[in-house]
Amino acid sequence: MSLKLWTHCSVATLQADAVQPYGLVADAALVVQGAQVLWVGPRAALPHDLEARCVVRHDAGGALITPGLIDCHTHLVYGGDRAQEFELRLQGASYEDIARSGGGIASTVAATRAATPQELTAQSTKRLQQLMAEGVTTVEIKSGYGLALAHERKCLQVARALGQAHAVDIRTTFLGAHALPPEFAGRADDYIAEVLRMLPVLHAEGLVDAVDAFCERIAFSPAQTARVFEAARALGLGVKLHAEQLSDSGGAALAAGFGASSCDHLEWLSEEGASAMAAAGSVAVLLPGAFYFLRETQLPPVDLLRRQGVPIAISTDSNPGSSPCTSLLLMLNMACTLFRLTPEEALAGVTRHAAQALGLRDRGVLAPGKRADFVLWDVQRPAQLAYALGANPAIQTIFKGEAR
Repeated sequence: MSLKLWTHCSVATLQADAVQPYGLVADAALVVQGAQVLWVGPRAALPHDLEARCVVRHDAGGALITPGLIDCHTHLVYGGDRAQEFELRLQGASYEDIARSGGGIASTVAATRAATPQELTAQSTKRLQQLMAEGVTTVEIKSGYGLALAHERKCLQVARALGQAHAVDIRTTFLGAHALPPEFAGRADDYIAEVLRMLPVLHAEGLVDAVDAFCERIAFSPAQTARVFEAARALGLGVKLHAEQLSDSGGAALAAGFGASSCDHLEWLSEEGASAMAAAGSVAVLLPGAFYFLRETQLPPVDLLRRQGVPIAISTDSNPGSSPCTSLLLMLNMACTLFRLTPEEALAGVTRHAAQALGLRDRGVLAPGKRADFVLWDVQRPAQLAYALGANPAIQTIFKGEAR
């Protein structure tokens, strides 16, 4: 297997135990064998015998290299859009007002159910390609806009097919407990029973990597959420949770009790919830796009998360209703400007910590044995990736050791 060498570059390894900020190595060398990183470090320290074995050599032209970006919370597969609701919110309607009047998630459910797999694929492909153009190499895609077995299956199948058709890794999450479908109006417990019937079927078909739920006053209670998580645990599936977005429901502590890989949103997270997450090793996934788009005012408690040692990830939350965004680089900037993360925290949040939020140990940092997913950027310093609004300095993305 031929070895590949990249030189004339700096490398932000994002390793947690690195001495330098960002794990930055100036005048670096990076050696790849197959789909894995074999060696990374200062160019002057590259062993001569290893360099001699490198058949393919790349001059990176002074680029900055980072791990491939990871978008760890998206709802990328859906039909239609909700631009009309955007107008309503600007006129004073709240997210909850719209949801209770039959809009919100319910309107996207109707459009998604009506769409064919081909139509969903065409729409979702455009969104995925926009993420990939910014160096994203792993994307989590949730279901939750079908809310019936046939339609949840359809969305998960489309998500799987996107990963097969593109040089990107797709992780699928079953979010059947996303909202109450119209046919179950007023019967939330009955619908949760239906979710519990769907889950083992979809899992047996190889369509589910993890399970999520929306624990909130406009969605499902902690008790109902716990039923879903118990079913997931029985199948050996990991869980994550939309928690504390609109109120403190105690969802984060509940999810941590099930060993959740992540709790997401968290604007109303309590000290108790943060402590439970820290003890469980759950990642806090912050979603600045939704905070901005919904014009929220309750900031997630970043200082509390830091104090408790909870890892912080950042994601687009790409969805039609609260974050119609396909730019992870823009989320880096928003995480810094809105939530006051440092650029280093933000970059770790779309690499190392995003991988942790998905339970993936083979990526998110550049180190020997890790996946050779990385991006060459036309910038001098890592902070520039969070600095410029609307810029995309990506030069080239390497996915599993190959240029895509």
